[in-house]
Amino acid sequence: MSPWVWLNEDYCPADQARVSVFDRGFLFADGVYEVTAVVNGQLLDFHAHMQRLQRSCQALELALPWAVETLQQIHETLVARNKVQEGSVYLQLTRGNPGKRDFHYPDASVPPTLVVFTQSYNILQDARVESGLSVVTCPDIRWQRCDIKTVSLLAASMAKMAAQAQGADDAVFVKDGLITEASSANCFMVTPGGKLVTRALSQAILPGITRAAILDICQQHQLEIETRAFSPQEACSAREVFITSATTFVMPVTRLDGNPIGDGRPGPVAISLRNAYLARFGAGLQCDANTFE
Repeated sequence: MSPWVWLNEDYCPADQARVSVFDRGFLFADGVYEVTAVVNGQLLDFHAHMQRLQRSCQALELALPWAVETLQQIHETLVARNKVQEGSVYLQLTRGNPGKRDFHYPDASVPPTLVVFTQSYNILQDARVESGLSVVTCPDIRWQRCDIKTVSLLAASMAKMAAQAQGADDAVFVKDGLITEASSANCFMVTPGGKLVTRALSQAILPGITRAAILDICQQHQLEIETRAFSPQEACSAREVFITSATTFVMPVTRLDGNPIGDGRPGPVAISLRNAYLARFGAGLQCDANTFE
């Protein structure tokens, strides 16, 4: 049986869902999206994702006619109907179908297109947590508003394919000699002195929901934090490197451009932060300050 999706104003089987060839999401990547993790059938950090969705829409002057409460009901209904215990819910909002191809935004009377669907997969027991990721650097060729979560993800796809061609798990973008972020995640490192470093928010990176939660956890456990950019060379000399995203949570990086990070194994800070993040939502182990030592 085809899974249920939401399209514009109603639920329908995925194999019956249709979007016009004139939809601006298809023709211009004129749209935004959010991905919310599902653990034990529950949405993680849903309202933070919706706050970012609203910011993205405001930045693009994109109408969002659905209330957050309605969007939450749609998410929860799809999770229930599709019997998702672990996985994610994907939401995409585009500027809709004006019935023609035109670079100018359509009249406000053209309704946006809203698509929501679920995917089931194992995100708690990820084998990569035990080994850590091997990542490579690549030039950051993305547009200059990476703080808006748009559906224009070709550069990210190209980076992931470049990493795969080199036998690596993922890629990190580099601009002006400094790491911006990973292909679909924010980057952190732990210095030899034990300080946690991540790039400050700007138009160069996405304001990650998991990133914000991790920084909050660090403050609660009194970990020293510094928000600044760092180079691949500094990352290679770090004690730990890890990335954060909605569906990988906290994922250790153990190799960068073939160079081992630290002792080449996932570090205690990354693992402890992952456990603390999951514990926040009742999905993982309890964590205390001693686990960060």
